Amino acid sequence: MGIYRKMQEITYEDYKNFIKKNQFVIIEDVEIKLNGVWNIKSYGPDKYINERTTVWSFPNRGDWATHKGNYRGNWSPYIPRNLILKYTKEGDYVLDQMVGSGTTLIEAKLLNRNAIGVDINLDAIMITLDRLNFANDIFSLKNEKVDIKTYVGDARNLNEIKDESIDLIATHPPYANIVSYTKTRKQSDDLSQLSLSEYLSEMRKVAAESFRVLKAGKNCAILIGDTRKHKHYVPLSFMVMQIFLEAGFILKEDIIKVQWNMKTTREKWNKKENDFYLIAHEHLFIFTKPLNNNELKKYKFSIKWW
Repeated sequence: MGIYRKMQEITYEDYKNFIKKNQFVIIEDVEIKLNGVWNIKSYGPDKYINERTTVWSFPNRGDWATHKGNYRGNWSPYIPRNLILKYTKEGDYVLDQMVGSGTTLIEAKLLNRNAIGVDINLDAIMITLDRLNFANDIFSLKNEKVDIKTYVGDARNLNEIKDESIDLIATHPPYANIVSYTKTRKQSDDLSQLSLSEYLSEMRKVAAESFRVLKAGKNCAILIGDTRKHKHYVPLSFMVMQIFLEAGFILKEDIIKVQWNMKTTREKWNKKENDFYLIAHEHLFIFTKPLNNNELKKYKFSIKWW
């Protein structure tokens, strides 16, 4: 590790050429169809109200616009919608540097925010561009309403993004060596294929790059869960939290997100009793980049004092 690929922009034209030859891509072991164009029936959830507490639960994960639940490990669109509405205004820039199937970018587009999506896997970027391709598109990628760019690249090297240019980071990193997103396209630099120790080491670079590109006073939201090995609880989320704190961030919120679609857990444990509880939550950590060193010192002093 140590040499990270540079960002390469994948344009709408690249996507159109790709779907001429490819009707689907495979992520992990799931075949995901590329529609080419989408007819949208709904641009948002009905009677939507932003969350007000630190426990979020979405039994219905959300299927408006082009959102689909067939990309393993993607987050509910309610999560980026909440974050975007609370922490940004129209015209701001939202970054998801592990964009997956594009959930964050779809919500940014629907809510008139500019956005940048990065993923290590070209196939994921093609899914993202496919799902941004609305047929009845009032926010077309081809006009100037919003500026949305997608890149194949590494979250540890956001070389095309300027210092302090992002208003909100909203991303859902892979959990260490649990779900491999490049099983059919093996990549040694894929975080989802690393051991726990390697994963934590590389997440330090992710945290440092996140800190660099985010504007002072703005927020970085990371959804991360825990795991269990040999029946022992592995608090991966808190390990990652500590890494972001050491990068210079301040912890603004720790939101408990209830899990409703625990595919691996249910397949493995649903037919027998165990002497442990099934993990059914994730942590949505919201970090703030301090305005200056004095704010960071006050935060550290407050924690030490308590």
